[in-house]
Amino acid sequence: MARAGVTVERLTRAAADLADEIGFENVTVSALARGFGVTDASMYSHIRNVRDLRTKVAILALTELAERAAAALAGRSGKDALVAFANAYRDYAREHPGRYAATRFELDPESASAEAATRHSEMTRALLRGYDLPEPAQTDAVRLLHGFFHGYVSLETAGGFSHSQAVDASWARNLDALDVLLRNWPSQV
Repeated sequence: MARAGVTVERLTRAAADLADEIGFENVTVSALARGFGVTDASMYSHIRNVRDLRTKVAILALTELAERAAAALAGRSGKDALVAFANAYRDYAREHPGRYAATRFELDPESASAEAATRHSEMTRALLRGYDLPEPAQTDAVRLLHGFFHGYVSLETAGGFSHSQAVDASWARNLDALDVLLRNWPSQV
């Protein structure tokens, strides 16, 4: 029987909080059960296994990040949209390192087609409308932006730029460079 007050939503949020504290890769059914003061076995009335738990955390994180990015994009276009979207992404990763790691979790096809997982690509395409890129350039630009955001944020959060005091200035210059590139996208050959 399910313990009173323990729901899939509460477990998912607790697992996401735990991911921020101890790292997404360390989130287990046992660790979550300890936090709720219940046995591992009682968790299985709410989740199937650790993969199911991590998938739920990934979808929650993708939803949160999408909501933050959507709010940042509202009413903006061009470079203003690019900077707002990028900063929303970076801020989320800095504030929620475990949740951010969950956004990189490989989802099964059914979970990957969930609204949260597809919203990021759609929002990136929305910001690219201000640059008037046709296909297939738009797909290439989506991949470039996601690669840049993830690469920079991952290096920064791992301490890869700790030797330099100018990380924020470098971020801003890189966004300037991306804006120039997007406005001057090379022609298809």
